[in-house]
This record gives sequence, C-alpha cells and structure tokens, in this order.
Amino acid sequence: MISRRKFVKHSMQAAAGSSLLLSALQSCKQPAAYPATLVGPNARLGHMLRSGKFEEPSEGSNADVLIIGGGIAGLSAARYLKKYTDNFILLELGDETGGNAIAGSNAITAYPWGAHYLPLPGNNDPELIAFLREANVITGYANSLPVYNEYHLCFDPKERLYINNFWQEGITPREGVPEKDRHEIERFLALMHDYKDQRGSDGREAFAIPVALSSQDKKYIALDAISMEQFLAQNGFTSPYLRWYVNYCCADDFGSSLTDTSAWAGIHYFASRKGKAANASSDTVLTWPEGNYWLVKQLRKDLEKYIKTNTLVYAVDATNSGVTVLYFDAAANKTKKITAQAAVLATPQYVNQRLLNPNLKRTLDYSAFQYAPWMVANITLDASLDERKGEKLCWDNVIYGSDSLGYVNATHQQIGFHNSHTVITYYKPLPGRDVKKLREQAYRSTIEDWKNIALQDLRKPHRQIENHIKQFDAWVWGHGMIKPVPGFITGETRAQTSMAIQDKIYFAHSDMSGISIFEEAFYQGHIAIRKILERNLLKV
Repeated sequence: MISRRKFVKHSMQAAAGSSLLLSALQSCKQPAAYPATLVGPNARLGHMLRSGKFEEPSEGSNADVLIIGGGIAGLSAARYLKKYTDNFILLELGDETGGNAIAGSNAITAYPWGAHYLPLPGNNDPELIAFLREANVITGYANSLPVYNEYHLCFDPKERLYINNFWQEGITPREGVPEKDRHEIERFLALMHDYKDQRGSDGREAFAIPVALSSQDKKYIALDAISMEQFLAQNGFTSPYLRWYVNYCCADDFGSSLTDTSAWAGIHYFASRKGKAANASSDTVLTWPEGNYWLVKQLRKDLEKYIKTNTLVYAVDATNSGVTVLYFDAAANKTKKITAQAAVLATPQYVNQRLLNPNLKRTLDYSAFQYAPWMVANITLDASLDERKGEKLCWDNVIYGSDSLGYVNATHQQIGFHNSHTVITYYKPLPGRDVKKLREQAYRSTIEDWKNIALQDLRKPHRQIENHIKQFDAWVWGHGMIKPVPGFITGETRAQTSMAIQDKIYFAHSDMSGISIFEEAFYQGHIAIRKILERNLLKV
C-alpha cells in the first residue's frame, strides 16, 4: 500500500513541469492592489486593566478552583483538573482560548498566528504522552516506541534554505559554503549531540524537557552565566555561516539573538530533543495547517462549558477561606466576583503583577522577565511562488542572512488537495536587549511598514511574489515569548515563580520555565493542579 508521504511526493513531482510553465506566464503580470490588514488581540479590555477603573461587582459565584488564562498552560490545567472536579471555571481575556497558539482561516486553508509545530516529545512527561494518545496523535506502540498518526507528521519535503541563489535541502548552511566552515558546522553539531547524551553528577539528563528535570550539575549551571555568543567564541567557533545558523535557532525558540541568549538555553535548543518513534525519524515534527491551534482544540474539546471568554480579571486576593477574584464580563458589561478554594494564574508575570493584591507581598523581580516582540504575517497567494533553482517548496522555508525565520506553507499538510491558491505564514522576531523600545516601535508600525519589511525579505528568493498576493494580514505580538537571557534560567527570580501564595494561589505559564514552547506550558499547567491536589484543597 502506498504511504501518504509517497502519494503526495509523486503528486508534487508530476505537477512540477506544469508549475514551471505557469510561473513563467504569471511573471509577466503587473502587481495589483490587494487588501492588507493589521489584526490582533482585544486591545480594549487590555487598556481597561491598565486604567484600573471598575465598578463594584454586581454579582458573585463560587467554584472549587478558578483558572485565569486560556493559553496552553491554562487549558492543560483545566484538562487535568476535570479528572477530579466538575466545579471549576476558566476565565480568558480574548475572544477564544489558545494564547500564542491561536490561528486564523480563509476560504483556502487554516493558518497559524503563532506556534506552529511540536517536535516528537520524549518520555519525561507522561501526561503529555497521555494527552497525545487521547488526541489520536499517538496510535499505539511498536517495539516500545510510539507509533504516530501519519496525518500529523510533517510531510516531506520538510525544510529548505535559500543560500547563494539556490534552495538547498535542510536549513543548516551547506550549499556553496567553504570547506573550513562546513567542518566547523559539523564540529558544532557533534558537540551538541554529545551534550544530548550527557548526564550530570546528579544522574539527570544534562538538558531535558521539561526544563525542571534538567541536571543541576555545576558545570551545566555555569553555562547560564554566559551568552551563546560567548560560548561560541570560547570554543573557537568563528564561521559566519555557523553564527548565522545558531542565531536563527535562538530566534526560533526564544525571539532573541546570540548576544542576549543564555548559552544554557542555546545548547538546550539542540540537546534537549530526544523524541523517538517507530515510524518517524527523531527530527520529525508534528504540525497542522493551523499550527498548534489544532492541539488547542484537542485540549478544550471537553472543556467548553467551563470556559468564559472576553473576561478581564483585574484583582486577585487571598482570604481566610480561599481566594477572591474580581473580573469584568465584557459580554454582560458587568463586574463580577468569584470565590474559590484555590486559583491558578496561567498568565505571564507582566500580567500577574497587575492582578495580585500588593498586600500579598510576592517579592518577585518582575523586571527580570523580558518578552520578545514578534510580527507574524499570513500572505494569501493566487498561485505557486516563482522559484529559484533547487529544492521545491517545503513546509519550512528559510532565507540565509535574513533576521526573519522565513515562512511556513500552511497548505503543506493538505493531502491530495489541489488549489491554485496558498497561504504562507511569515515569522519576524524582533530581537534586541531593549525590549520595551522594540515593543513600542512594533506597536507604532503600520500595516504598510510590516508589508514592506516582509516583502523586502521575500523578494530575495521570490522576485515576482507581489504579482500573486491577494491578501496580506499581520499580527503583532508585543510579548511574544519569554527570553532566556544569561542568568535567568538558573536565577533565583525564576525559581520564585513556582512558589504558591498562602497555599491558595498557584502559577502556571511557560515563562516560569524560561522557554516558551508547548511542552513547558503544558507541563506547568498540570503540575499546578497536582500541587493543589497534594494540599487537599479539593474534596476528591
């Protein structure tokens, strides 16, 4: 029986000749005007939190547990909590849950507005594996290895890099790279692979996911005191090709650069992924047209009745009997109160500092939390992109020398689907040390500014791209992801984030891990509920 991968691969090869002719004909077209919009989260409710002006609550309710925040951490907490109680509520500021894993769609396809893939997970988080089995992502086991549903495995060709006017397979620079630089890249990758197999004196993996399970051996902890740039220099890595590649990887997971990424975090990017499968190579990723929003839908599948969206929490306080939470219900245009035995704040620290009563005396240095701003654009095209020589259109398409992450093809996973239109999702992190200034600049930028930035980059491999654009939409993430700057991962401030307040208020968010990835948010969510259960705050 022909596999899904072989079927689509043969289909692509058969269509290649006609695509070349079509591209040549379309290159004669003149760019036409097309709509361009700047979209984003509910800014009105966010501004209300900063103003701090609310009426007295007009009505109240009770719950065993209240979860604040409907991103991956909040949904993970709710999923786990549902096993033990039916009396809980999740409040979400936005129109829908998902956090930075939300998605959009049009007549052509769904597409991501943020996180768009999940690497094959290891065995360190059994709850994550259980969730993937529930969602039928893992269908069983063969020779003790998980068997993944092929529909969810990223289809070949997976990734390519545009370098020296050529699309090469894979994103590690190789095409036209001098021999000296290639050897240096190979030496770096061998060193990263060596770190992957190492364990500390405490018996733990040197670099693990979840981060909390990583070794505390001093020789690894010391890596957090220097930047990734310093690590490269100390180990004699000077190749500009390697430096670009490692900088790209830092931007990919952290939205930061070599200079403001901890060496521990930079190595973790390469050395922590240890997933294995019976039917996929270890570097395979799980992905969907809508990105990780597909996982969001699986998480909330049985949770809809517990979720209240368009609700702005503005005050959280501990009482003798539990927790009191005040919030504004935008749909009802009313302020309300909820009392609960416990609360989980599945919100980032820059939000928590505005919600918690100052009298709770949570001595946390909030300035230590730096969040990278991002711009994501979804570009609808009326035909296949005009291509340079080399590897054909892949799922992930990266441009060497660019400070963007390139783009993913949202229609890549559509089996046997043929359409003259497609959507590409372009990712532009805004790295730099002054995140406040970068954020302000991002918010001031217009849709025309973002369009010019994206197209200037995309014209390098696709000279005629503007001939085919039908729609250009952009989303600005002011606080896209936590940045693991030197000293943050192993610092006291991050350690303090997991400390509950009076055994009543708990915390769950990926910024508590120092790395903004799905696995960390998921882990923080169910761990928070386990802590509540351990303290017997629920009658189960």
